[in-house]
Amino acid sequence: MAYQSIWFNTDLPENLVDVIEEDIKKFDVEMNDSRLYGDALNKEKRNSYNAWIPTTHWLGGFIWNYVQRANRENFLYDLTNIDGEAMQYTRYETGQFYSWHNDAGLSTQYKPMSGNNREQGRANDFVNENIELVRKLSFVLQLSAHDEYEGGNLQLLDEAGKCYFAPRKRGTIILFDSRTQHRVLKITRGVRKSIVGWTVGPRWK
Repeated sequence: MAYQSIWFNTDLPENLVDVIEEDIKKFDVEMNDSRLYGDALNKEKRNSYNAWIPTTHWLGGFIWNYVQRANRENFLYDLTNIDGEAMQYTRYETGQFYSWHNDAGLSTQYKPMSGNNREQGRANDFVNENIELVRKLSFVLQLSAHDEYEGGNLQLLDEAGKCYFAPRKRGTIILFDSRTQHRVLKITRGVRKSIVGWTVGPRWK
């Protein structure tokens, strides 16, 4: 039986965190308020800052290595790539948070236009259902040291309805089923930084 989540200590050197942040400047990307699906800004649901890093950056290969390892050793999902070929650099400052949510589910998938004996939209459905990729594995690479902030824990909900916390050690990469309910608790001191992303594959059969 596979675990819902798995994590690895990557032993990411501390000075590499500074390199990552410096590299982000190469893409001339400013930190913006985080937005949810459909670009709707809702600070009652999520309050943080983010910037986007293309997977052509060296971090893409670094993270993909751990995605493949976790998938091979635990999940065994049919995966193709990182969603949107981009990763999200996320920063939570004092008072910021992300409430309970999941990264994938029926609400995020293509809704068929045809049904029963209706012909309308059937061709469109055929195309979309054969090219659709859905989020299957989410990942979080912890950049901040555990003592650089208070609060801000990544909390996950297991299938039995029990909550547990992901590790806070710098350099830890946490991978979990994208359908998992999770949240980031409010920061009470300091700043929490991470790289977040989602891997996709063909629609569940």
